[in-house]
Amino acid sequence: MKVLYFSWLRDRVGVAEEAVQPPGDVTTVAELMTWLTQQSDGHAEAFKDPAIVRCAINQDYAKADAPISAGDEVAFFPPVTGG
Repeated sequence: MKVLYFSWLRDRVGVAEEAVQPPGDVTTVAELMTWLTQQSDGHAEAFKDPAIVRCAINQDYAKADAPISAGDEVAFFPPVTGG
């Protein structure tokens, strides 16, 4: 699974992208965020308030309960405003 980080999430994690292999019981975006918090202090800081983190799976917006699979590209970013 390829995970992308944007804006302050990238700054906290320390990389723009990484390949991860979460365990088989990680099947949703929310479970992935929880698992990622255990990977490093930077990840824990980035996901300490998951309610403000937005996500896209394979470039489509997704909610926390959206299913994920091994071949997905999952992107995390802060809320986006328009104008």
